[in-house]
Amino acid sequence: MDSGLYAACTALMARTDALDTIANNMANSSTSGFRQRHTTFSSVLAGSGQQLNSQLNVVTNSYGLLGNSKLDLQAGSLQHTGNELDLGIDGPGFFQVKTSTGGTAYTRNGSFQVSTAGQLVTSTGDPVMGASGPISIPKGASVTVSADGTVSTDGAIAGKLKVVEFTPTADPQSLGATYYTVPDKDVVNSSLSQVRQGSLEGSNVNPVSSVVELINAQRAMEGMRHALTMIDSEIDKTAAQDLPRVS
Repeated sequence: MDSGLYAACTALMARTDALDTIANNMANSSTSGFRQRHTTFSSVLAGSGQQLNSQLNVVTNSYGLLGNSKLDLQAGSLQHTGNELDLGIDGPGFFQVKTSTGGTAYTRNGSFQVSTAGQLVTSTGDPVMGASGPISIPKGASVTVSADGTVSTDGAIAGKLKVVEFTPTADPQSLGATYYTVPDKDVVNSSLSQVRQGSLEGSNVNPVSSVVELINAQRAMEGMRHALTMIDSEIDKTAAQDLPRVS
C-alpha cells in the first residue's frame, strides 16, 4: 500500500480535529470568560522501531498527527455592566466553584446570582466558593465586593472569594461552558489578581484571527482530500493496468 495514502489520511484527520477546535472557539467568541484553545501538531514516523536508513523512507513514512490542544490563558477585556453581582478578574486568577457533581472547577465567568437558598452561585447554579466555603447572601441585601475578593452585604462581611491561579506547568482541561479543571497540585492562591465589581470579562477569542485559521484549516483539508483522491486513482490504475503485466 502506498505510504502516501496513510500520510494524506492522517493529515486530513488532524486538520478535521483542528477545524472542530477553531469552530468551538468561534462559537464562544461572545461567551464571558471563555478561553480559546490552540492546536499543535506532531510528526509520527511509521515503523519507528525499525531502521529506516534511507532519507526517502523517512520522508515518505512520516505522518502528521494532531499533537494536542493548549488552553490560551491570555485575558479577555473587562466590560463594565454595572450589575453588582457581575465580577471580573484583573490578573491571572480564576474563581473556584463547586460543580453539581461535587467536583471543583475554575472559571473566569463572573456572571453570578443569588440562589433561592441564599448562596452566591454561577449562572448554571453552582456555588461560588469562598475561603471558608459557599458564600451566603441575605435576600435583598446590597452586595459590595472589594478588590481582594471580600464580599460584604449591607456593610457586614459575608466571606471572601477564593481566587486561585495555576502553576506555569499546569494544563487546564475544559469541563464544558467556561469551567476548567486542573490537579490540586497545580492550584495556588492568587496574589496578583484583583476582583472588579460591576464588570465581566469577555472571551479572549479574536474573531478575525479565528476566521483566518478556519480558512487555512479548510484549505489544508481540501488539499489532503484532493491528494487522497489522486493516490486512490493511481492505485486503481496500477491494479488494473500494471499488475496484470507482471509475469
